[in-house]
Amino acid sequence: MYPFPLHWLVPVGLTVVLPMAFAQPSSQPRTPDSKNAAPSSLTLSYKSAFVDYRAYSEQSIVSWIDANDKVAKIGGWRAYAKEARQPDGASAPATGGQGDKP
Repeated sequence: MYPFPLHWLVPVGLTVVLPMAFAQPSSQPRTPDSKNAAPSSLTLSYKSAFVDYRAYSEQSIVSWIDANDKVAKIGGWRAYAKEARQPDGASAPATGGQGDKP
């Protein structure tokens, strides 16, 4: 008897052979021709991910009753939803009263 069943031979063979087929170089060389090479006008630029970083600043501690009253005064969760839809840097105007009612 064989150590491996024959029906395993095809999947194992394809698993070994197919990655080698994709690893082959392309048929055309990618070296530029020195006679036809034009000077590159590509300019690279770098922007740090920390350009717009705002450092953490401690907020004052407020009682939960005062915080809830402030949220109710500016319009509840709908005011925060409007603020989130605004582009960066723009702020939604604070509304007086209860805000939008359904």
